[in-house]
Amino acid sequence: MPAFFFWDETMTDYLKVNLANWNDRAAIHIKDEAGGYRVKEFLEGADNLHGIEDREIGDVRGKRIAHLQCHFGIDTLCLARRGASCVGLDFSPVAITAARDLQKQTGLDASFVEGNVYDARALIEGNFDMVYVTWGAIGWLPDVVRWAKVMSSLLKPGGTLYLLEGHPTLMALNEKTPNLEHGFDWRTPPNAPIVEDEATTYTGDTTPVTATTTNSWIHPLSDIINAVIGAGMRLDYLHEHEELAWQFASIMVPIEGKRRMWILPEGFPKLPLAFSLQATKN
Repeated sequence: MPAFFFWDETMTDYLKVNLANWNDRAAIHIKDEAGGYRVKEFLEGADNLHGIEDREIGDVRGKRIAHLQCHFGIDTLCLARRGASCVGLDFSPVAITAARDLQKQTGLDASFVEGNVYDARALIEGNFDMVYVTWGAIGWLPDVVRWAKVMSSLLKPGGTLYLLEGHPTLMALNEKTPNLEHGFDWRTPPNAPIVEDEATTYTGDTTPVTATTTNSWIHPLSDIINAVIGAGMRLDYLHEHEELAWQFASIMVPIEGKRRMWILPEGFPKLPLAFSLQATKN
């Protein structure tokens, strides 16, 4: 993978296609008729973070956190409820409007900025103790090297990047096949995304989306880690996990006693379903 590539209007067009889709999804997700985002529970005081990030991020009280690709802001507000001062950024105006409404309802210490993640440094003032990116974020981006440089630019010296994502090994499988057959190359070129067409969103809500097309990219662990190191950060840890925060494929089953976490069924060969890393800015 080259250290950089030429960003042209084609890249911008890919993200515009994704934006139309995510505007539709955000309007459905904030209604939360399928219950996956636990909006009602959150407004009643519940914490929506999963066990993995809960264990790994530690005490965030007093920290200034930038949550990038924050969707409609529930996780951002959960971090604020834990005592952090947060700024959430997302490219969807529908999502950001919903996030601001949730912030007004709760009064938590968070603000929300609309914009492309690649423009985050220009859109957000100040430096942060932590940049927080979780669950289904970087797969929508063509350039992980540029992404890592933006992450680093937002951090104070000694600040940390926390990334928790679906594992690229899993993302290369075809979730529509009964046995999760290999469906995609392990690395997606920036100018040749995986193009998919889905009539509904991933939460189980049957409301149709209007903009059905998405572009996505698979970034190998080596590309992600080298991008982080190349952006001036030191890798503190890399963990791989056998559980995932969404039902990637119909054969996956919920984990008993763990809300909104999924595993492969008994008897199916074990695979890493997610990974997390922390890196410290030098």
